[in-house]
Parts: sequence; structure tokens; C-alpha cells
Amino acid sequence: MLVLAALAAILIGWAFVKKSAPPKIPFAKAARESLVSTLTTNGTVEPVEWVVVHAERAGLIEKVDVAEGRRVANGAPLAELDSRDARADLAAAEAREAQAKASLETIEQGGKPADLAEIDGQLARFRVDLAAAGKDYGALQRLAAKQAATAQQVSDADTRVQVLKVQISSLEKKRADLVSRQDRSVAQANLQDARAAESLARERLQQSVIHAPIAGAVYHLAARLGGYLNAGDEVASVGELKQMRVTLNVDEPELGRVAKGMPVTLTWDALPGRTWQGVVGRAPTEVVPLGTRQVGKVICIVENPNLDLLPGTNVNAAIQSKVVPNALAVPKEALRTVDNQLGVFLLEGDHVIWRNIAPGASTVVKVQVLSGLAEGDSVALATDYPLKDGSRVKPYYPVI
Repeated sequence: MLVLAALAAILIGWAFVKKSAPPKIPFAKAARESLVSTLTTNGTVEPVEWVVVHAERAGLIEKVDVAEGRRVANGAPLAELDSRDARADLAAAEAREAQAKASLETIEQGGKPADLAEIDGQLARFRVDLAAAGKDYGALQRLAAKQAATAQQVSDADTRVQVLKVQISSLEKKRADLVSRQDRSVAQANLQDARAAESLARERLQQSVIHAPIAGAVYHLAARLGGYLNAGDEVASVGELKQMRVTLNVDEPELGRVAKGMPVTLTWDALPGRTWQGVVGRAPTEVVPLGTRQVGKVICIVENPNLDLLPGTNVNAAIQSKVVPNALAVPKEALRTVDNQLGVFLLEGDHVIWRNIAPGASTVVKVQVLSGLAEGDSVALATDYPLKDGSRVKPYYPVI
């Protein structure tokens, strides 16, 4: 019994000592260091220069000339559409143009050669006959004056001359009527229509081959062999990938920390360990909603020499907004808010006291202290134990 009583007394004493012992709390010392203030956010990547290529006409894809990721020159073929109908349309248009041109040439010459030759032959004969009839009429007039010819002979000769003149006049009118001014206008209009149709057919045939409008890399290829494209459908995206434009989403309260020319470091979860360097190229011009956030779109230009940062990817970004040399800094986890006042629990002997501070620049894990602390001061880090002004503690210093 005495032994049991002694053990109980020991346990009660140990529990009392343990209960009255101060809690073990982690601390860190305020120290001076070069503090690089960074603003972390995310964004999306696209080329600085890029073009989405669209089909200009509908058709079946019979050939794809490139592969995704391949570099192409300006004007290089990307894909080719079935051109059989386009070639047939061009041949028909060229034939129609040739026919219209020949018709106009015929009209410009005065009519069909065969019709002209027939009329001109008749005119030549009648003119020869008229000359002869005129001579006969003159001779008979002279003979009649000498009473060597009758008046009827003279009248018959005159009638012959008048008939030939009428026939010649009729043939000349017939020749002129072979081509009218209206015929010429119609022929010219037909030729213009034929040339327009030929130009349209040639353009349609040229549209069968889809070309790259700029030099660069094919980073998205929508065209597939055997597929069908409607006019306006996307064929490929071509861009210069050595420099990329990244649109970063910066929360509205942080926009004042961002300025043109600030260094930016990007990381991409798909390639851990890789980083890309760039600079802020343009500050936002407006604030827009993004889910539950209000953000400004910050544009930065990033070098991509190995072409491994791909368009359309979502990246993490750290904007280096400020460098403070010899800054007095403490871990961010030491900061607490009490009665709407920002401060820390400062170690004094075996207890802590509340100390308001004025923060300055910050990094992901550290914050500059502008006032309220001195170099070497110990501040309590985050703990589950509810600290208050005057709490007794047992400090320890974890490796941070």
C-alpha cells in the first residue's frame, strides 16, 4: 500500500509540473538580408507574332504538307484541297473567254469573213458593171445627139445605171448591217463576263493550296488528311515561338506593385525544374472579373530559345517588383492580427509581449519590418497554442 501511495503521489506531482510548464513555441530571429519582393500569379502563353490560317473555300483535304511543330517559310504550303472541280471550272471559263474574244474580234472586223467576202465580191462586180454601164450611157447620149441612137436606147442605158447604183447601195447597207453598235456592246460585255469568270475560277484553283501567311512554327494543326473544310474553317496556327507573350492575371490590390520592365520568372508544372525569364512589357489598362477575382491583365515578353514553352499553356509567374538590400525581415508566418492591428509576439525572457509592426516589401516567405523590431529580436512563429500578451513560453528555434 505504501508503494502504491508513493507512485500515486509521484504521478500527481509530475502531472502538476507538466501542466504548469510553459508550452514549447517555435521562434525565429529578425535578421537583415537582401529582400527580393515578388508577386506571384498565373497566366497563359501565346506567341508574340501569330496567325490563325483559315480555309478560303470549301473542299476535301487531299494533302497535308506539314506536321505540328515544324517550322515553315512565309508562303509555304500547309494543306491542299481537292482541285478537280476547280480545274474543270477554270478550263470551261478559259474556253468561254476565248469564244467571247473571237466573237468580238469578228465584230471589230465588220462581220464573219465568209459573209464579208461574199458581199465584197458582189460589190466589186456591181461596181465594174456600173462603170461599164456609165460608159455605155454616155456613149448613147453622144450618139443620140447625132441622131445615131434612139431615145429608148438612152433611157434603157440610164435605167441600167440606176439599177446598178441601187444594188450597190443595198449591198453596202447589208455589209454595214452585219455588225451593229449594239452587237459590239454585247460582245464586249460577254468578254468582260468571261474574263471575270476566268479570274474567279483561277482564284478558286489557287485557294486549293493553303499557304502560311508568315514564317514560323506550326503549333496547332487542325487540318487532317481526308477531312472536309468549309470556307472559314481553321487550318493551322502559325507563329514565331522564340519569344512568347504571357498574359498574367494580377489581383487588383497588387496592381500598384507592377511596372513596365520588371523581371518575370515563369515555371510550368509540365516541366518541373525549368524556368523562363522575361520582363513586364505592358501594364493593364483595365480591371476585369475572373471568376471571383478582379484582375488586371499584365503582358510580359518571355524568351523561349528552346521552343519548349508551348502556346496555350497555363504557367506560374513571379514578378520581381522590388529589391530591398539590407532589409530587416522576419518570416511571414510570424505575423498576426489582433484587434485589427498587425504585429508579432516578441520574446522577452520566458514570456512574449505583443508588438505592433509596420510591414514593407515581401517575398513568398519573408516580410520586411519597417518599425517595431530590432535586429536579433525573436518572434513567435505559427503554433496551435493560443498565445496572448504575457504568455510564458519555452522557445526553440527550428531550421527554416
